[in-house]
Amino acid sequence: MPHPVPDTLAYLAGTWSVERTVRDLAGGAEGRFTGRTEFGPLDGGGLLHHESGVFTWQGVARPAERTLRFLPGEAAGTVEVHFSDGRFFHALDLRTGRHTADHPCSADLYRGEFEVLGPDSWRMVWRVRGPAKDLLLVTEFARPAP
Repeated sequence: MPHPVPDTLAYLAGTWSVERTVRDLAGGAEGRFTGRTEFGPLDGGGLLHHESGVFTWQGVARPAERTLRFLPGEAAGTVEVHFSDGRFFHALDLRTGRHTADHPCSADLYRGEFEVLGPDSWRMVWRVRGPAKDLLLVTEFARPAP
């Protein structure tokens, strides 16, 4: 059962532990990312999302990180997610506790499904299909215990 969130930015603010599985559905390879995500204040409004941790792919572990910008959306309580270079990624509206977003990338299509599981946990599932990719990425976010 989804957990409605009246203000997406307020809900995401703070620190989250992250566990992500990555499956290459075409080739059968699997990987795992373990780390943390910080949603901190962004100059001008919104949140700067910085994720860091270790990504293990086919037995090889290496450091991994990414940065995104979560900006206030047009409707109250919604968000526009942008890459660190400013390009638009997708909209995000968790007011009902669920959201689906598409992001075309070259000839591939990324479809994201977001679900708030409770006040301290949410899930993001990206299905990537196209001539270059056939992937399933499942990410679980949880607030660390105080």
